[in-house]
Amino acid sequence: MAKTRWMARFAIWHIWLGWLVAVPLLMWTISGLIMVSRPIEEVRGNHLREAVEETALPADTNITVTLPEADGKPVKSVTTAMQANATITTITYMDGSVERFGADGAQLPKTGEVAARAIVAERIVGGDRVVSSTFYPKDQVPFDFRRPMDVWQVTLEDGTNIYVSHDTGEIAAVRTRFWRVFDFVWGLHIMDLETREDTHHPILVIFTALAVIGVILGTILMFRRRKARVKTDAS
Repeated sequence: MAKTRWMARFAIWHIWLGWLVAVPLLMWTISGLIMVSRPIEEVRGNHLREAVEETALPADTNITVTLPEADGKPVKSVTTAMQANATITTITYMDGSVERFGADGAQLPKTGEVAARAIVAERIVGGDRVVSSTFYPKDQVPFDFRRPMDVWQVTLEDGTNIYVSHDTGEIAAVRTRFWRVFDFVWGLHIMDLETREDTHHPILVIFTALAVIGVILGTILMFRRRKARVKTDAS
């Protein structure tokens, strides 16, 4: 008898929880379906990147770069690599700024608009079909980039945004139209449309906990015994 009463209570709680979490459950399911509808490599635009052959440094490479220790800019890292058939040394400072130097030690200029367009045309499929190019300082980058970096935004005819680093000339990100759809539904999925990064906040935790409780109650109710309906003879 007590078991029957508890089952009845579980059924009532399950119904009310179902009404409460129906919307987030539907939202999680639909957003999840959209996010898995395409491979993550396609979402990230990897299929648009032209293959770049890696080149080894020449055996007789002689780098002459003096670290600017006296100007109060502590150095985080120094890397040397072949870029566009040239030996480039990149110095990254602790404040995030970057400087590049040639093999002769001469400092290289920042990436300009013409250079950014040329890089996109060379390294991106369809990169020659440019609609516009805009420079953004690191504190004013577009929402679909969201990284503190000076960049050129090169927009293609199909709506794809290519971001080229102002400091290094490297392609920092590829943002297709589907990436922006993916980004929006990801924000819905984690219930954070403002930053789309916070996966641990009270609203998400509470609704997830309620959904789990509802599923547990529903599972328990699957084992509830139901009285067999009495069939009556109409004759």
